[in-house]
Amino acid sequence: MKLTRIAAVVLAAFWTMIGLPASAHDDAPEHDVHRIVMQVSDNEKGTFNKVLNNATNMSKYFLERGEDYEIEIVAYNAGLHMLRPDTSPVLDRIQSFTDSVPNVTISACGNTINMMSKKSGKEVSIVENARVVPGGVIRLMELSDQGYFMIRP
Repeated sequence: MKLTRIAAVVLAAFWTMIGLPASAHDDAPEHDVHRIVMQVSDNEKGTFNKVLNNATNMSKYFLERGEDYEIEIVAYNAGLHMLRPDTSPVLDRIQSFTDSVPNVTISACGNTINMMSKKSGKEVSIVENARVVPGGVIRLMELSDQGYFMIRP
């Protein structure tokens, strides 16, 4: 047992001398942040509820464990109906969602809003607790580049 400890100390000192961390965790942040993005691109009440349920369950899980997390829901194409006050089948839930579930951002695709507005001949609005991003797919790509884990229910 003593020999194993001595070997570990010698190996750690050697790694440090040549510039390698003594363990894989030495250069990792002390407290990682879980980053999740959920894609919503179809107009299905069941999908909308799955997204909200998944975000709620993950939030609860991370909060109970004292772990940091960020969740972003990105709605584009037909999934934008989730965020439209005039067409959302989950309007009551979505309007209070960011108040009741911490660390969740809801993003709406600006391209889809423009397309739907043009098609209907009037400005399409979204719920107040959602923000507009230039493009939903572009946002998904940005978040992926930042290390977000993508979920498509």
